Amino acid sequence: MKRLSLPLFLLLTSTCVCAQDGTAANSPGNFYARWSAQTSAIQSHQPGWAVPLVTTYTGLFQVVRTDVVRQIAPAGTDTWNFDNSKGFNLIVPGNLEFDVNLPPYIQHNSTAKDGAGDMSFLAKYRIISGNEHHGAYTVSAFMLATIPTGSYKNGSTNAALVPSIGIGKGFGSFDVQSTLGATLPTGNPAILASGRPIGWNVAGQYKLGKLLWPEIESNATFFKGGPHDGKTQEFITPGLLIGKCGLHPSDKKSRPGLAFGGGMQIATSQLHTYNHALILTGRWIY
Repeated sequence: MKRLSLPLFLLLTSTCVCAQDGTAANSPGNFYARWSAQTSAIQSHQPGWAVPLVTTYTGLFQVVRTDVVRQIAPAGTDTWNFDNSKGFNLIVPGNLEFDVNLPPYIQHNSTAKDGAGDMSFLAKYRIISGNEHHGAYTVSAFMLATIPTGSYKNGSTNAALVPSIGIGKGFGSFDVQSTLGATLPTGNPAILASGRPIGWNVAGQYKLGKLLWPEIESNATFFKGGPHDGKTQEFITPGLLIGKCGLHPSDKKSRPGLAFGGGMQIATSQLHTYNHALILTGRWIY
């Protein structure tokens, strides 16, 4: 539980900073105003879809995010994952996004020891995109790098690189986002333990009104090497996202806002490391 306090503290801190008097934030020469306008201009060239629960967003997004996941294993034991490797996303000029993902805290209700997981970083480049008036599509490439910071076997034994590509397409109020990537461990212990699995996620979303985004996802892993070589694990994840709830809804140029959501992963494959998982998410969009 202690590991959860850091992202929540930073989330609340950023909320307080961005919630200060709007006149100061929008005054000429103000750094936050220029930065906010720059970020909005970059995002104006892509659709305004919600960020899925599991599937990596195929556009560029600027957010402080923390998730909580409860997994139920086939034996009936539950495992809590606080933060679920979420953190801070920052958009910079050049169609680039950089993410810092904090180590999650894993709480086992078994003989396994509780502890921190691995820290990771992500760099994303938006290759091409069009907003709702210009085709409603996105194509991005991104690289995730994990660092073995986990304690008591709650993380990997080696660092890993995860090159991926993401594609999204909108059809009116409906959109589909999909990502495909492979986990490439940098050392033999991790390769022997997990191989080089390929992950393929697909999320379908529908916008209801101004705030509601019901969705359903397929989260599949194809194992290459390791003890599950040749096998597939898949979950179907229905969920609901709410937001963005703007801090200053009357000001169309105001960026700060909150988004919430939740869903349930349900195992659909014969191989599954857990039966189902409850996912809750909280996001401060800045």
